[in-house]
Amino acid sequence: MLDIKITRTTTPKEKPTGPLGFGKIFTDHMFIMNYTEGIGWHDPRIEPFHDLSISPACVILHYGQEMFEGLKAYKGVDGHNYLFRPDMNAKRANVSNDRLCIPHIPEEDFVQAIKAIVKVDEDWIPTEPGTSLYIRPFIIATDVFLGVDTSKTYLFMIILSPSGAYYPEGLAPVSIWIEDDFVRAVRGGMGFAKTSGNYACSLIGQIKAHNDGYSQVLWLDGVERKYIEEVGSMNIFFKIDGKVVTPMLNGSILPGITRNSVLTLCRDWGLEVEERKISVDELIDAQKSGKLEEVFGSGTAAVISPVGKLRYKDDVMTIGNGEIGELSQKLYDTVTGIQLGRIEDKYGWRVLVD
Repeated sequence: MLDIKITRTTTPKEKPTGPLGFGKIFTDHMFIMNYTEGIGWHDPRIEPFHDLSISPACVILHYGQEMFEGLKAYKGVDGHNYLFRPDMNAKRANVSNDRLCIPHIPEEDFVQAIKAIVKVDEDWIPTEPGTSLYIRPFIIATDVFLGVDTSKTYLFMIILSPSGAYYPEGLAPVSIWIEDDFVRAVRGGMGFAKTSGNYACSLIGQIKAHNDGYSQVLWLDGVERKYIEEVGSMNIFFKIDGKVVTPMLNGSILPGITRNSVLTLCRDWGLEVEERKISVDELIDAQKSGKLEEVFGSGTAAVISPVGKLRYKDDVMTIGNGEIGELSQKLYDTVTGIQLGRIEDKYGWRVLVD
């Protein structure tokens, strides 16, 4: 168990009163822990939120050795504070760490650190519908040199941000651009890891999509350029002729925690679920034949995001008359209901902070 030193701010910020947006406001404190080769992780502490001071030659600035995670804290209907499946974030963090040659953080320490910082800043957890306290744990390499090698020192930090809906549309269906030029990841690369490089390479597609009025990018595989993989900020699902279909995890797709929750719920509800390859041509055919009933994304930030329009080259597909589908609504209501304690949690997904 970590022995966390807590230094509280003497100048607390005013709490926001207007729309929160997403990831733009930060709480009073942050968690920090150092790693030194030969010593391990040490000196866990919570301090007032502050800027970092690093060398211009710091490894993270040049070679991108970095891991991050994302999860949320909620104020339950019973007044207690909860997390949603933080053990899964701890496990996935170490999968990313392995790929990036970053030392493991014991899962119990990862979760303890999150609970500790959320407890310190619990009065920042918003309670308006659709809001939550977004939690960003991350690790950066901190050695100072310009050779390509793994760092011997690291910082593990956690910052918090009271946030509203990830998409401005909220639960209204979003429009998605299927990228037909650039690719995001390939098997054997880092597509399955949460690391900054995966998101940097997606920005060019995001700009193209935004310039044409679309909210997000749906990426195709990097080899044949025909199989659907994931949206930049969420996994993707299709309801085709009564079946729930999602791309299988193949090493270039992030294993989403909300994705796992959606699959569990759908199977428990008796729906036929397929994790497999799905080509963009199959998707277009399903839409033209009337078999494409719903499309939605899943992720920590958006939870469930219905898709009302898909564009691929010259094909623009309207899904479900551009309205939220029955399954999308049910999944959103169920996941958020479990998170807030409005619905019985028979899976043990909701974890008490205090």
